[in-house]
Amino acid sequence: MSTQSLTVGALSGRTAVIYGGSAGIGFATARLFIAEGAQVYLTGRREAELDAATDDLGTSAHAVPGDLASAEDRTRLYDRIRADGHRIDVLFLNAGVGAWGTVENTTPADFDHVMSINLKGSLFALQEAVPLLNERASVIITGSIAAQKANPQLLVYSASKAALRSVVRNAAVTLADRGIRVNMLTPGTTDTDIIAPFDPNFREQLKAGILAGRFGTPRELAEGALFLASDRSSFMTGAELVMDGGVQL
Repeated sequence: MSTQSLTVGALSGRTAVIYGGSAGIGFATARLFIAEGAQVYLTGRREAELDAATDDLGTSAHAVPGDLASAEDRTRLYDRIRADGHRIDVLFLNAGVGAWGTVENTTPADFDHVMSINLKGSLFALQEAVPLLNERASVIITGSIAAQKANPQLLVYSASKAALRSVVRNAAVTLADRGIRVNMLTPGTTDTDIIAPFDPNFREQLKAGILAGRFGTPRELAEGALFLASDRSSFMTGAELVMDGGVQL
């Protein structure tokens, strides 16, 4: 009589939180995490999109609408997790915004908007999650190649992601005594709804600079997130996983 072995998912029995989980990289990551056995809490500002995403993902997905920049919304998310009797094994801080602007024309309003979400929101979402993080939890923060490669039109966005790289390093040191790992996932241009409105000529210009000859896919970036979330990356902390198709070379 033949026997069949059961495959246990890389995140079986774990609880993950994904900020910016209703579309793009966040949604693809939620799908992959669930396939690997996780319960996933998704949060995002657009409630209709968030509800549609969780309906698509099934009963292992839990929607908690909210804005990363809002302390009240972050508290509501973490209170929900506590009320459900869970703690956090994976925290994926993937939400973010950008704004066009150079050193000559960036406005204070643009600066405040981008920094309040990308830097301040991410930092305090991590800080407030710390009491809920399990020992040996994994924290992932989405970076950007704009932090390393100059793009004069994205001054504040680039600065916010560069600052987050410093947050990753310092948080990794702070949380190391609990075995909590903190890493950055840095995508290049990825084929999501964000770039869909771009002029076709501009899209081709972007693509021409990528050694891979194409944009990344949300699923490919999700695979990177899974690697950082799982025990497969157990010897990585304070590090940066760059998935950019070779655009920086």
